Amino acid sequence: MPKTLFDKIWDSHVVQHVDDGPDQLYIDRLYCHEVTSPQAFRGLRERGLRPLRPAQIFCMPDHNTPTTGQERPIADPVSRRQVEELERNARDFGLAHFGMMHPDNGIVHVVGPELGLSLPGMTIVCGDSHTSTHGAVGAVAFGIGTSEVEMALASQCILQTKPRSMRITVEGSLGPGVTAKDLALYLMSRLTTSGATGHFVEYAGPAVRSLSMEGRLTLCNLSIEMGARGGFVAPDDTTFAYLRGRRYAPQGRAWDEAVARWRTLRTDDGATFDREVSFDAADIAPMITYGTNPGMGMPVTGRIPEPAGPSDEKALAYMGFRPGEPMLGRPVDYVFLGACTNGRIEDFRAFASIIRGRRKAPGLTAWLVPGSWAVVRQIKAEGLDRVLADAGFELRQPGCSACLAMNDDKVPSGKLCVATSNRNFEGRQGPGSRTLLAGPLTAAAAAVTGVVTDPRTLMN
Repeated sequence: MPKTLFDKIWDSHVVQHVDDGPDQLYIDRLYCHEVTSPQAFRGLRERGLRPLRPAQIFCMPDHNTPTTGQERPIADPVSRRQVEELERNARDFGLAHFGMMHPDNGIVHVVGPELGLSLPGMTIVCGDSHTSTHGAVGAVAFGIGTSEVEMALASQCILQTKPRSMRITVEGSLGPGVTAKDLALYLMSRLTTSGATGHFVEYAGPAVRSLSMEGRLTLCNLSIEMGARGGFVAPDDTTFAYLRGRRYAPQGRAWDEAVARWRTLRTDDGATFDREVSFDAADIAPMITYGTNPGMGMPVTGRIPEPAGPSDEKALAYMGFRPGEPMLGRPVDYVFLGACTNGRIEDFRAFASIIRGRRKAPGLTAWLVPGSWAVVRQIKAEGLDRVLADAGFELRQPGCSACLAMNDDKVPSGKLCVATSNRNFEGRQGPGSRTLLAGPLTAAAAAVTGVVTDPRTLMN
């Protein structure tokens, strides 16, 4: 019987199937950050256990790390305690740890792929919902809870019910100024935040294949915002070119053997998905959200639609928006470029392409936060830091930053922020803050004009 790629990867990792129950699933890679791991490590201590396969576990702080002054102790006592606890746990249990100021530190979902720790055909988990990001390399990657983190530490397995399969095909080519973030926001606006619930999504079609690895990472990152358990793209030459030579990827003859094996990771012709949907890339414009969930998206040139129900009415009231109003020209207080969604080198290149030769809008606050120290080094090597400085912008240190208000980067109450992050829930970026999700080009356009702007009008 023809099989989907999801079935191939999942089924090859099942250690034991429980009738009318979950699968015991073997995990190739476990990532731990400082927020969801402390209780899991405490559970190991209480049971007198140690990680079964420590070489397959990597730890790094990202949520609570400040994006300035990382060379000094963290001022906030709660954040400092969580970061220090992760370091202690990694040391006590003999696990790899990339702490603050370590050259390999950064957001776990940025660092994993860029070091070659996330590879095709793997099962990958982390106590974070956006673990789906790693699916861009052709892996089955998804977030887990604290109790499952403890399971994975102790046994390198978790108990998990197999999701249903779904394929989203995007035909055609993305137009000028349309990024992977715009593609993802478009899909969410069409499918809603529950449209893929219970499914694992394979992204396919010419528009997806044309994406760079950075673009695929962005697309897979946002799978969870459609309700999906995860999302992935089958590995191809783009994947292999990205992973070649990365530190933890196979080397030499082992690389050639791995690529030969990875080329078999594809959905068989005639395989059946539980659900299939298709879209045309020609219908996609630069997007922006107008409400309080990522599915409330619209073309940046459009007008705010009528609310579909009470929840939409509540969202518009929170945002201070009215149906029929245009988004273009709306004054913006903050711009945030970063997060595990758009904190990679390609995102900074895109941002720089818009601001080059221009100046930051007066009175606007911009937080430009690379996803890792490796991204920082590449920004400087390409001279993008000088482009940013010439335009009046400051490059910050790596971390999750304003994505979730667990560190010092909080948008004040009532202020409006154009953000490249993944969620725009009420207060997500700070109590009372208001978030418009967008891609790096749209964020850059707002940063130099001070208002919501179609980035295509500023492209050379």
